[in-house]
Amino acid sequence: MRIDEIYSFFPFRLFGLTRSDLNHLVQSEFDAELELCRVNPDMIRQYLDMKHAGHRVGFISDTYWDSGLLAQLLRACRPGLTWDFLYASCDHGSSKSEALFAKYLSEQGIDAGASFHVGDNETADIKGAKRHGIRPRHYPQATAQLASRFQRETTLFELLCTDAPSRLDHGARTLRRMVAARGAEKSPAFDLGLTVLGPVMMAYDAFVARRCEEVTGPGRKVALGFLGRDGFLPHRIWQQLHGMTSAYIEINRRVSLIASADTMQPLVDLLGKVFKIDGPTFGDIIKIMPPKVAAFFAGCPDGIATGEELAEALPGLMDPPEIVALAAGLRARLLTYLRNAISGFDECTDLVLADLGYSGSVQKALRRVFDIEGINIRLHGSYLISLDDAFDDIADQDSAEGFISDLVVTPHVKRMLIRNVAPLEQICCSADGSVRDYDGNQVLREINPRPADQIALAAEIQAGVLAFAESAEAVALEFWLDPYADPAVAARWCAATLTRLLLLPDRDELTLLGGLKHDVNLGTHALAPMIDGDFIRRQITARGLSAACTALAPPMWLAGSFAQQSPSHAYFYALFGANRLPADVFEERPCGQVQVGLFRGNGEATLETVTVHHNGLGELRLRIPLSRSMAVTMIALPLATFAPDGLLHGVTVQQGDDARDAAASQDVTGLAEDSLIFAGLQRTGSHYRTETEDGCLLIPVAPMTQDIAVYSVAITPLRSGPK
Repeated sequence: MRIDEIYSFFPFRLFGLTRSDLNHLVQSEFDAELELCRVNPDMIRQYLDMKHAGHRVGFISDTYWDSGLLAQLLRACRPGLTWDFLYASCDHGSSKSEALFAKYLSEQGIDAGASFHVGDNETADIKGAKRHGIRPRHYPQATAQLASRFQRETTLFELLCTDAPSRLDHGARTLRRMVAARGAEKSPAFDLGLTVLGPVMMAYDAFVARRCEEVTGPGRKVALGFLGRDGFLPHRIWQQLHGMTSAYIEINRRVSLIASADTMQPLVDLLGKVFKIDGPTFGDIIKIMPPKVAAFFAGCPDGIATGEELAEALPGLMDPPEIVALAAGLRARLLTYLRNAISGFDECTDLVLADLGYSGSVQKALRRVFDIEGINIRLHGSYLISLDDAFDDIADQDSAEGFISDLVVTPHVKRMLIRNVAPLEQICCSADGSVRDYDGNQVLREINPRPADQIALAAEIQAGVLAFAESAEAVALEFWLDPYADPAVAARWCAATLTRLLLLPDRDELTLLGGLKHDVNLGTHALAPMIDGDFIRRQITARGLSAACTALAPPMWLAGSFAQQSPSHAYFYALFGANRLPADVFEERPCGQVQVGLFRGNGEATLETVTVHHNGLGELRLRIPLSRSMAVTMIALPLATFAPDGLLHGVTVQQGDDARDAAASQDVTGLAEDSLIFAGLQRTGSHYRTETEDGCLLIPVAPMTQDIAVYSVAITPLRSGPK
């Protein structure tokens, strides 16, 4: 079909046009083709080599542009290009998959076995050529895996960046395809760095370079520092692309907050973010152990307190002068280290801090350190991801900006990204342990608790990122691509690429990254799991899909945990993060009632009516509340009456001081499958089928530690019970 025939179906009146505008529409599209179309250097080299060798060379194309326009397009890409033949499918009413190859062979009088065809379409170019005896060579635009990732990225781009066109990326995806095609095939980890994280980090590098240019001005001496440990990979890229014009400075939230303390509050803020802590860990963080603090830990169960408990008690356990003296010593050692790490530190007027982000806590703490010591260096945070509402208290002379800011995606999306950023942090950070103190120009580090194989995996991914950075600039010049020229476009596509990796990982990425452990990096050696699919299944069973989407860490990679359930679950989570998951579609609604039997230890039994709910995933959900005073030891659920044939997803229990607290609790315990009794049921794995009219599921009730327990059962019915 020709282009004018296609546009004959255009809804002219809808856009205030008439059929006389058809030629204008065709010309507009062709002008866009002329502007956007680029020559592939690999293809033109092969073409010219064959021509110089004396072979007849030409083009056979499935296209709605006729041969005249196709010729114009080819010469716009390569002025002076010549050919021996040119076939456009629309001129002949047949495609390469049909009779176009036969037309070529007949008109050119060429033996099929002497012909050679290069193309990117498996069906039209490869199978079509083979069917006519022509030797084909496949030149894919992208691997199937990369094409799939591009498709997911486009979906997320359109979901997250609703006011921007998804197809125009200034050549970012073309650059990725070309670099990937030229790269040697190595490991899945290297490929992840080369095709996914490399483009993200290159875009961020361009952002940091722009920030440095913006800060530079008359009378200013600007230094750039990448904050360790997450800034390790961005620093390596900067060194590779820009030389030794930056510093890698190991400062973390813990060290900077303690060094900035001139009151108790920074320490209280720090400890309040710790999940759990014991005496030795506290002593390692603070470097002292006051008697009152030791007594506090001695009174805690197993000597362990939550960070919130310690933060609340701390003002009564330590004297402020102790904190001030502790901070002064660390502050002096920190500044000595900075003077050694940053060339010309004392002459510096502006320091650009580059890091993954998010709320600028190190920048703010360093500002307090500089102010206490009378250092007038302005600080400029340059973050990959920023929580922009946290920057309102940045000092007036300083600045902070995120590459993926609230101008790129909504704050709701941003928080979802940060909730799932742990895999990126582990990939980007150095192989060293976290800084705990300084000795002159030496960094004193914590023991690195991460397994050796995890460190090796991160190094392999980083190698792929650096390989992309090494090749991308030359390839971009060769293809006339400039994907980072427009910061807004680059930021949107960076957000889509990163969001796709973190929220919609494919199976290979899930396998690659799911086994990582996340070190908390607050003076503790604890490692948190990245994914836990069973955790998500229990949360959905007990609390519902939307509530599961709000689960707190651990696991650290919540989206990965959803993806372990299924790609659909991961997409539901992405929709939730984009505020596009309608509760009235996916949440549960009452659909009936059923009487369950409650058996006490003394042999007495009662019947209680509970509501059966149906949710948007097609599952039935029952919640059976029990009080400790009821002394129930067994629940009998009559499956034959409402779901005689189905899939049992699990039985969970939550506890609390009252029914509301129990039902809302994230502390969900799953009952072991072998503890359940299937009476009058035939069971194969998760599938069951009732064999008798009174077939039921017997659920043992464990001794309760709180006043109320809620037992939840999730079932996908395959056959309805009697009405």
